[in-house]
Amino acid sequence: MNKKDYYEVLGLSKSATQDEIKSAYRKLAKKYHPDISKEPDAEAKFKEVQEAYAVLSDENKRKQYDQFGHAAFDQMNGTGGFGGGFSGFGGFDDVDLGDIFGSMFGSSFGFGRDTASRRERGSDSILRMHLSFDEAVFGCDKEITIDVSEECEDCDGKGGHGEKTCPDCHGSGTITQEQRTILGSFLTKTTCTTCNGKGKVYERTCSTCRGRGIVKKTKTLVVKVPSGVDNGNQLRLAGKGNAGRNGGPNGDLYIEFSVDTHPFYIRDNDDIHLEVPLTLSEAILGCKKEIPTLYGNVTVNIPAGTSNGDKQRLRGKGIDNKSSRHKGDMYIIMKVIIPQRLSKDQKKLIEELAKTDLEDGMIRKFNQFVEKN
Repeated sequence: MNKKDYYEVLGLSKSATQDEIKSAYRKLAKKYHPDISKEPDAEAKFKEVQEAYAVLSDENKRKQYDQFGHAAFDQMNGTGGFGGGFSGFGGFDDVDLGDIFGSMFGSSFGFGRDTASRRERGSDSILRMHLSFDEAVFGCDKEITIDVSEECEDCDGKGGHGEKTCPDCHGSGTITQEQRTILGSFLTKTTCTTCNGKGKVYERTCSTCRGRGIVKKTKTLVVKVPSGVDNGNQLRLAGKGNAGRNGGPNGDLYIEFSVDTHPFYIRDNDDIHLEVPLTLSEAILGCKKEIPTLYGNVTVNIPAGTSNGDKQRLRGKGIDNKSSRHKGDMYIIMKVIIPQRLSKDQKKLIEELAKTDLEDGMIRKFNQFVEKN
């Protein structure tokens, strides 16, 4: 059976350096390793990559291959480096796949003690808090009760007492195994199952945390809610989340707010809108009107001839938002109220009023339009 050119297998030219050969091997070994790759022919390609690397990474074997090709290693005789096939190559005694993958992908690949013993940040938590309209506008102190994971105080987060070196991995956190194949032998490292990669075991499991190193606790906190928070806003409490592992920092706690509506005020970001009811006489003649704001009552001049929907702006009477450092305005919207019931005297006055000329420019234009049609 014809074998593929070793340089072609590694995707290299014949002038490739040893660093380029090793780099190509690392990349392809990861790509086709049977424990990782999902390709149907991964195992066969992985063996091709191993075979090519075994030859090209050895200067003597590479020279023989460059001169004679695959025939250099056929079992023609028992002399020199040409006989005995690949069994005489020494295989992959100097190749540690765990080291290759670990150096490329860090602890995520699962080799070595780094995975189990590295510092890990704790997970974040989220809590939803309900506020009244006033609590959200002005800020407040709210007491909350939360369940969090914390490092076990009894064992300092280790999970046990009487620490000693793991007898199986001798403190390395990994088990090294030699695997022999038709191409030779190579070393692999796997996480020690006795100590879960920590390199240490304990004479006695901690009864408080049951060996997990963390415990669940119920805590009461006082949260200072800043003024101006709104629906969906979040407040971050650094380090108040779940405990980290192996000395890692705690996660954060996020408070998400839901806010009640107000019976009169309508909120628009940091602005406040308020409908102000006016009687017919107030709208027609004008008046001074007392207006309730977030910061107390103020007197506003309502001009004569005010129409329904007219708006006035009160600067700085909106929400003082501490987070955005912005203070909104207040808008009052006039709502002229038409009375539903009139006394005889009131009805008579309105009828007398109707006999007078109440037309303005807009009414006259509309009446002219009606007459034309």
